[in-house]
Amino acid sequence: MKSVTILGSTGSIGESTLDVIGRHPDKYKIFALTCNNNIEKLVEQCERFQPDYAVVMSSHSAALLSELLDLKNIKTDVLVGIDSLSSVASSSDVDIVMSAIVGSIGLQPTLSAIESGKKVLLANKESLVMAGNLFMQAVNKSNAVLLPIDSEHNALFQCLPPVKYGDEVLGVSKLLLSASGGPFRGKTIDQLHDVTPEQACKHPNWNMGKKISVDSATLMNKGLELIEACWLFSVPPAKIEIVVHPESIIHSLVQYVDGSVLAQLGNPDMRTPIAHALSWPHRITSGVTELDLVEVGRLNFESPDPINFPCLSLASEAARIGQDAPAVLNAANEIAVQAFLDRRIGFTQISDLIEETLSTTIFNEPDSVGAVQDSDAKARRQINMLITKLER
Repeated sequence: MKSVTILGSTGSIGESTLDVIGRHPDKYKIFALTCNNNIEKLVEQCERFQPDYAVVMSSHSAALLSELLDLKNIKTDVLVGIDSLSSVASSSDVDIVMSAIVGSIGLQPTLSAIESGKKVLLANKESLVMAGNLFMQAVNKSNAVLLPIDSEHNALFQCLPPVKYGDEVLGVSKLLLSASGGPFRGKTIDQLHDVTPEQACKHPNWNMGKKISVDSATLMNKGLELIEACWLFSVPPAKIEIVVHPESIIHSLVQYVDGSVLAQLGNPDMRTPIAHALSWPHRITSGVTELDLVEVGRLNFESPDPINFPCLSLASEAARIGQDAPAVLNAANEIAVQAFLDRRIGFTQISDLIEETLSTTIFNEPDSVGAVQDSDAKARRQINMLITKLER
């Protein structure tokens, strides 16, 4: 029986994780669930899974959660704040941590889990984007087990030789990172000028939260995944190729020097990589429908469009620069995407603002998490000033 903490249990990844765990009550139990402000859903999850702890981010949410849990006579202790996230991620009572918090707030608790030597299921790509070098140093030092949950990185993990992260991967020519192309594939910048948040969040294949849906629409998500893959698999950006595959059946591929190409296929359902990582090195059922290739019929591939979707090029350049450029990129993107969702800026202004933020930043090599957070904060101040200027 393995004890699990889920950071971000009310989001799409958290819910899918609980769905898989619920199918195997003899293998997993929940130690802690956490969320930002979706208290009603958290109460439902606590009622079903009876965790020892539930963590929220504000005192107001904690008071409301405690009241609702008491009404249902649920014996779950309520904790509050970022330090409590780290506490339930690093507890000696925990075997597995699912890091499914979206955004930079996931860095500290995910690092706490790593430093405690846990088996960490990483869906919070921002942790590696912001602090890849420090993050991987912590993995190697603690002997934590780091398993990727993004379907693309999980696919690469399955197709690569069974070597430890950080070791040289012999015989690999390049990694082929697949991308659906998002809801606006084939559109021009002129056509994208007036798209709405509702349109941007309507992904053709995946059911995701708003922020990651917008990232998929701009192709920034694929750019962040490129940076993540560099750190996870110890490869330079030049050895990673983005391939647009609209059906989202092939989740990624590895090309070898002998001409072999290995691919991982499956229906677009996040329960597959979650079940794989939860049970690794074994396999368990996930609830995902078996893939029917005859029904699929045809698989299509094309190159990405960097002209009409410039976020991908911005992320590639940040990966090439290194230092704290990815942290600046990530911070600027988070602010710009939220401004778009709040209807303060247009869709195509997301990339414009990120580019301007990057172009006005002097990059440095962060030597601590505090330095990473400083770079993050400076980038947020800079892009917020740019957005305010636009609104005048």
